[in-house]
Amino acid sequence: MLNRMFLFAVLMGPVLLFVGMANLAHAEDPAYQKVRLTEEYFAEGAAVGDFNNDGQVDIVCGPNWFAGPDFKTKHVFYDGKAYPNDSGYSDNFFSFVEDFNGDGYDDVLVVGLPGTPAHWYENSQSDQPWKKHFAFPAVDNEAPAFADITGDGKPELLCHFEGQLGFAQPNEKDPTQRWTWSPISEKQGWGRYQHGLGVGDINGDGLADFLMPEGWWQQPENWDGNTPWQKHAYRFAPGGAGIHAYDLDGDGDNDVVTSLQAHAYGLVWHEQTQGENGEIKFVRHEIMGNPDKSVSDVVFSQLHAVEMADMDGDGVKDIVTGKCYWAHNGHDPGARDPAVLYLFKTIRAADGKVSFRPIEIDNDSGTGRQITLADVNGDSQVDIVAGDKKGTFLFLAK
Repeated sequence: MLNRMFLFAVLMGPVLLFVGMANLAHAEDPAYQKVRLTEEYFAEGAAVGDFNNDGQVDIVCGPNWFAGPDFKTKHVFYDGKAYPNDSGYSDNFFSFVEDFNGDGYDDVLVVGLPGTPAHWYENSQSDQPWKKHFAFPAVDNEAPAFADITGDGKPELLCHFEGQLGFAQPNEKDPTQRWTWSPISEKQGWGRYQHGLGVGDINGDGLADFLMPEGWWQQPENWDGNTPWQKHAYRFAPGGAGIHAYDLDGDGDNDVVTSLQAHAYGLVWHEQTQGENGEIKFVRHEIMGNPDKSVSDVVFSQLHAVEMADMDGDGVKDIVTGKCYWAHNGHDPGARDPAVLYLFKTIRAADGKVSFRPIEIDNDSGTGRQITLADVNGDSQVDIVAGDKKGTFLFLAK
């Protein structure tokens, strides 16, 4: 990592925090307590749910779930294993939580290496192993999403499959059967390791659209379930992580936030503007560049996971991202720099101009392919959960 700010160390209890001199004047900046749940590498991501129905938020990473509120008790719900921290990859990239069979207990959907099947694990409501159910034959893209794109109030698995964008959803009558696939695009040349995907309402019609590095697919009103959605070509990125639609500048339309390359450098936002005849256009703005040139004082590589939430309670979403530690086992640019985790605080001026202040959360954890932002301890502040090759982590907002 390249950091052109002078850093000094402050010892706060057991946690060593590094604070940038440029941030000293910002008392409102969030601070976090680091909790390391495991040192072993189980998965490239982690999620939250209530797996024992006690009203407390729990954390799931790989084959383990950790009972809240102290997360000290580990439960193993399937026969998984830890992987080497410095080579290879886990067969668990993403965990998504939902009550798939309607029994009132949260289950876990596991998405593995790109191009491999997805399965969901049925909560046994005990310490017995959870039953494994086949969900879908191949989830392509390294940034699949689990979100409600249909507007029915239930999340779908968003990815591409056999060269087409689309979504998979459980069979309502029997969720143990193969999930139903609904393609929304023409066949393209995407491979299993395509980087970058997202969902959001770009044109303001109240319908969620599909986002890919090369453009957005507009969801039609009263879709017939067969006709491909209209593609609007625009180069958001060569291909990074999750792509987000959010009104950063407060002008009433959604902009787009994404990392440029999951295995190199770059974080940007694309300001939505209006062209002739109301045509939607974008203007790209850099948030963080590369070591040779950057508007940010902080530069790091391998932004393989990007998420957004209002981290400081000011009503505006911020960006959370970091280095995907050892994403290509040490072969990416900047791979041997510290495994940082950063909050980019969104600062929206009265004239609508937007800037970002980088705040270091940690420098020895990083991210995998998935970051989860949620209030895990009920204090109305957003916490951070991540799993990667350095372990399983919780960062509690203070």
